Amino acid sequence: MARKRKHRRSVAIGLWIIKRLERLIRRYSLVDNTPFIDSRRFPWVDELEANWPVIRQELEQVLADRERLPNFQDISKDQTNITKDDHWKTFFLFAYGFSMDANCARCPQTTKLVTAIPGMFTAFFSILSPGKHILAHRGPYNGLLHAHLGMIVPEPAAHCRIEVGGEIRHWQTGKVMVFDDTYKHQVWNNTDGTRVVLFLDNYRPLRWPGSLLNRVVLQLIRWSPFIQDARRNHRAWERGLER
Repeated sequence: MARKRKHRRSVAIGLWIIKRLERLIRRYSLVDNTPFIDSRRFPWVDELEANWPVIRQELEQVLADRERLPNFQDISKDQTNITKDDHWKTFFLFAYGFSMDANCARCPQTTKLVTAIPGMFTAFFSILSPGKHILAHRGPYNGLLHAHLGMIVPEPAAHCRIEVGGEIRHWQTGKVMVFDDTYKHQVWNNTDGTRVVLFLDNYRPLRWPGSLLNRVVLQLIRWSPFIQDARRNHRAWERGLER
């Protein structure tokens, strides 16, 4: 009981700190503090969109082994709050600044493109099976922004959608969508096809000293047990693949 009380107290303190950090991040943000953010605010978007066919070619090779790819919750156990089946597959290139070298070697052109993005923190292919619904949830910290590059968008597009902060958008093949995942969001693929995006986490553009504070916080997150556990889980999957 004492251990549980200590854990709850630690969580409460952590949430109190994060809430105050998020207020500072919003104050220093160089982009809008809205659910969706105009992708034209980010200079790297044009290069990524221009090269989506190159990324698509490497993705096709990844999808050839789709059944062997890990479910998101196999890598990040906390994802069991929003997904428990095998309908959300992942192929990580980078996670919180750590590279997945074997996967990067399989997708060299994609790796080259994402590493050229300033502040890229995470990059992976997010693969949703037909009928998949990712339950409503909130991201942990607004110092990062999510970006999705549409790779495979099944029809009808109206049945494949994301809702962020009450706003609904639809992916477009070869186009980037940027959003703040600390707004409650959820995803549906109510089609008969598979939806795939290149999923990116990037540093939110901030004025100094917010930019410095953000780098410190994200470095601490990299060292956290949550991230280290995910790294170990991914290495375990890689070893199983080799066998």
